[in-house]
Amino acid sequence: MPVFKSGKGQAPAWCEMQYFDIVELTPGQTHRYERVGVKEKLIVGQGECLITVGDEQVQAETKTNLDLPAGDAVFEVKEVQSPTTLIRMCGDWGEELGGSGLFAVENSDAPQDKGDPVDYEKTTNFDSHFHDCDEYWILYEGGGTAVTEGKSYQVGPGDCVATGMGHHHDFPTVSEHVKSVYFETTMQGEKRRSHLWDHTHGKARPQADRV
Repeated sequence: MPVFKSGKGQAPAWCEMQYFDIVELTPGQTHRYERVGVKEKLIVGQGECLITVGDEQVQAETKTNLDLPAGDAVFEVKEVQSPTTLIRMCGDWGEELGGSGLFAVENSDAPQDKGDPVDYEKTTNFDSHFHDCDEYWILYEGGGTAVTEGKSYQVGPGDCVATGMGHHHDFPTVSEHVKSVYFETTMQGEKRRSHLWDHTHGKARPQADRV
């Protein structure tokens, strides 16, 4: 099942990202994360706060993207200045990663699509593509239809869409403006970055065991 929720043991066995959580904080609140994964990443979906990362302090804001040092280090959040959404990812991935950050999806009055052709309805400008790595989308606002491995799923806040290397995925329609994190884990194969398309980069070779 490529769509899963937060919690231990929820991710498919093949996933390098094995756990995630979404924390919402209001001004004045603090939060300390207990370490879960060998490696951990924290992305600020919105807001402003001070984050301690091991021995370092970071004045964080929307789009801040932090990796936890090895060892016993943890993330600690203080001085929350505005409503803040934090998305944490935990697991055991390699050193050479794809990308990670925030993305949004909304409907368009004149949808344009430079991705691979599809046979389903599209109301967004999102493109059907694949990667030379696994990719995870973690939604924290909005909802709509995500397509991965040729199947459609209705997704919303708190859902993670996991797509294995070489499998096409798409976000063709939304019911409400989507805000999400994307995380591309260990680069493999030809290690080509960004969105890949059959018509430009050659036919995808999906990993059959990552479903």
